[in-house]
Amino acid sequence: MSSYPSIAELLVPISYSIRETLRVIDQNAQGIAFVVNGQKKLCGVVTDGDIRRALLMGETLDESIEKIMIRQFTALPLSTPIDIIQSTISSSIRHIPLLDENGVPVDYASYTRAHRIPVMTPQLNGNELNYVTECLQTGWISSQGAFVKKFEKNFAAYTASSSALAVSNGTVAIHLALAALNIGPGDEVILPDITFAASINAVIYCGATPVLADVDKETWTISVDEIRKLISPKTKAIMPVHLYGHPCDMDPIMQIAKEHGFLVVEDCAEALGTLYKGKHVGTFGDAGTFSFFGNKTITTGEGGMIVFRDDKVHEFATVLRDHGMSKSRRYWHEHVGFNYRLTNLQAAIGVAQLERLDEFIQSKRNIAARYNSGLSSVEGVVLPPEKEWAFNGYWLYTFLIDQRFGVSRDELIDKMMKNGVETRPLFFPLHVMPPYTKYVKEAQKFPVSDWLSACGISLPSSVSIEAREQDEVLNAIHAIHQTRKLNVES
Repeated sequence: MSSYPSIAELLVPISYSIRETLRVIDQNAQGIAFVVNGQKKLCGVVTDGDIRRALLMGETLDESIEKIMIRQFTALPLSTPIDIIQSTISSSIRHIPLLDENGVPVDYASYTRAHRIPVMTPQLNGNELNYVTECLQTGWISSQGAFVKKFEKNFAAYTASSSALAVSNGTVAIHLALAALNIGPGDEVILPDITFAASINAVIYCGATPVLADVDKETWTISVDEIRKLISPKTKAIMPVHLYGHPCDMDPIMQIAKEHGFLVVEDCAEALGTLYKGKHVGTFGDAGTFSFFGNKTITTGEGGMIVFRDDKVHEFATVLRDHGMSKSRRYWHEHVGFNYRLTNLQAAIGVAQLERLDEFIQSKRNIAARYNSGLSSVEGVVLPPEKEWAFNGYWLYTFLIDQRFGVSRDELIDKMMKNGVETRPLFFPLHVMPPYTKYVKEAQKFPVSDWLSACGISLPSSVSIEAREQDEVLNAIHAIHQTRKLNVES
């Protein structure tokens, strides 16, 4: 089913008042209405901007829309070739009614129906094709090959780690890190209630028990106070998740771990390029895990990486990754292991992506700065955090809206899609989803994660997004907010 409104949702009879027309514009989220006469012929158009200007000039909401509608407008016959329609659409003509032989609007064309701004797309115009071609030409396409080692070496250097281990995806990176650290049945792992399900699933894979903690209102990451409340004799590890590119407050987390002898496994799937007090995330705890899924800051299609503090744990993880097979005795299996290897083809893409990581991070920060500037004055908008000790990698630009905005988060997502803009809600809290409700402690509440989940929305954040496209996103948000405000006030 199309997410765009039908032509019927853009039509208003000439007998409508400004108030009634404003309600139609609010509902269709297109910022425009087509005015038709008694014979259903198009006789005018009116935008939300036309209405605001009319009200400023002293018109009342009960005045007829006929008085302020624009009679000189662009319309085209329904039979007009698509290339002519597309060439007619511009920044000033964003909606074109398409008329039948009687002048009745039966369809419309718009910029957003021909162009959609996605939340995230990879940028693969560096050396990716060259390196993949080298793999094909040499025949090294599986998990053996020079690019796997090069990717690991370059990644370790970028994060200032002693070594790095490439794996098949970000979820198995967490699982393998936990397994290599001997976390299993009888152990508890404290992790945040707001995170992607891979974090908790990996704990369950190991047979350990996940313990859910509410998150901090300012950073949206795991609450240090909640960690302290949830410590038990079975606690073995803490899993901080650096959410949406913002780091957790690692100093107090590491202090708790030191006091109690806990392990720390950092989930950095969304935080490549993120720094805490100048140091790359993933390098504070016993292990740090990363994801290279197609929507991440750099991608290998699917893929992941682990960095370990202890070289012996790294070596053990390497054996587990490769079926638990001895490095010195071929086909001799010392452990029950996994096939979690990354292919040379994927690593070749990763090497090329890593070459441009600093460029990508700067683009992400520029994108965030433009969104921040455009949203800072909007009533009811809470901008994403960046604490004084944080360098936010802004994997996804995510902000919050409250009741002052006038439109709910889910309604905003729907209206943005009608404007050709793809958005994403913030993750559901783990504690509300069926597989994880049994891990909620008696009388435990999660007010911050509930609030964030209900109010959070992510905007298009691809490194390839153009400033013009960002402005279109911002203009859509402003128009939705202002139209609803006018409608409510009327």
